[in-house]
Amino acid sequence: MNISVDLIKQLREMTNAGVSDCKKALVEAKGNIEEAVKILRKNGALKTISRNSREVSEGWIGSYVHHNGRLASLLVLKCETDFVARTDLFKDLAHSLAVQVITSNPLYVSREDVPEDVIEKEKAIILEDKMFSGKNKDVQDKILEGKLEKVFEEICLLEQSFYKDGALKVSDVINEIASQTGENIKVENFVRLELGNS
Repeated sequence: MNISVDLIKQLREMTNAGVSDCKKALVEAKGNIEEAVKILRKNGALKTISRNSREVSEGWIGSYVHHNGRLASLLVLKCETDFVARTDLFKDLAHSLAVQVITSNPLYVSREDVPEDVIEKEKAIILEDKMFSGKNKDVQDKILEGKLEKVFEEICLLEQSFYKDGALKVSDVINEIASQTGENIKVENFVRLELGNS
C-alpha cells in the first residue's frame, strides 16, 4: 500500500514516533490513522513522548571542519546515558548535525529559542509586503503564519530540512535515533565559526 508523506507527517505530529515506525504502522493499518496509533502503542514506539521529559546529562560534542579550513562547527548533543553517548550511531548523529550547522547556517536550536523581538521584527517585515493590502484579517493571519513558519525553517536547526534527506526535518532525524536508542536526545547548543566573520 502506498502511504502519503502527509499521512506519515500527521501521525508523527500526533505521536512523536519515528518516521519509519509511523510508515510501518500506517502500512499495517492500511492507512487508518487511529489503527496506526494503536499499533505504535502496542509496539512501544510511543515511548518517545514520555522520554522527552527525561533529563539528559550525558552526550557527545560533534565537530566538523570544512575541507577549505575556513568553516567549522561544534555541536553539543545530549542523551540520558554514557552508554548511548559512546555508540557510533549517536556520534554519527552529532557529526551529521555539526555538518548541518555548516551547510544551513541556523541561528537558533529551536523556535522556542528565538527572542520575541526577532519574531516581532520578522512579522513587521512580512506585514510590509503588498500581498496584505485589501485582504481580510483571517487571510492576513494565515499568510503571516505561513511566512513565519518559513522563517523558523530557515533560522532554527530543528526546523530545517536535513541536508542528507530534504524530505526529513532535523527534528525527525533526532526523533528517529531517539526511538532506536530508547533515550531522550536533545541538541543543547552549537557554534559556527567562519574565517573572516566575527
